[in-house]
Amino acid sequence: MKEMTGCSAIVLAAGKGSRMKSEVHKQFMLLGGKPVLYYSLHCFQESSLIDEIILVTSEDMIDYCRSEIVEKYSFDKVKKIVGGGKERYDSVYEGLKACSSQGIVCVHDSARPFITEEILKRGIETAESTGACIVGVPAKDTMKLADENNDVDRTIPREKVWIVQTPQIFSYSLLKNAYESARLKGMNGITDDAMVVERETECKVRFSLGSYRNIKITTPEDLIIGEAFLSS
Repeated sequence: MKEMTGCSAIVLAAGKGSRMKSEVHKQFMLLGGKPVLYYSLHCFQESSLIDEIILVTSEDMIDYCRSEIVEKYSFDKVKKIVGGGKERYDSVYEGLKACSSQGIVCVHDSARPFITEEILKRGIETAESTGACIVGVPAKDTMKLADENNDVDRTIPREKVWIVQTPQIFSYSLLKNAYESARLKGMNGITDDAMVVERETECKVRFSLGSYRNIKITTPEDLIIGEAFLSS
């Protein structure tokens, strides 16, 4: 891959988090006295690897994010706050259109507050050399594939299974072109950015080591685990 300059972080904060069973969206719930969203923004803000942050949230939360998070915590790398779409992939595309730096782009779920500089560095270096990278961790548990009756179909070799996390990191032009191609065909079944690249390009997506602490805050139990991580 040719050398790329500039790195944008798209932070997705438009989800409603229905599994949290709370009227407060999970990215705005308090963790250690601060909104969950604060922690990923803080990591990108402090990283010398990141040039700009694009925050994608629901239209009705743009003013709140600007006043109660971006301005309150002086996140001056947040260059734009844009409204997301109906689905996650719609929000990513809105973020891509808002980027001014077009070298590397990191797409990150705001519900993963424990992103670190080390994870970023490994992922960006991988994306600079290959064009496409997803952060993840090797599975710890035995993995089995079920059939339509929930009977065991077969056991999957654990050494080949990774648990996918974010950020997912790409050459900006690769990801944007892949999204534009996919949107013309329909986005059915798309659950992450890597799938768009896998479907629409010949580029192989390489894993980069994340962290078992890089959890996604999805259920009330995850908040308890997150508090334990912060206290340790």
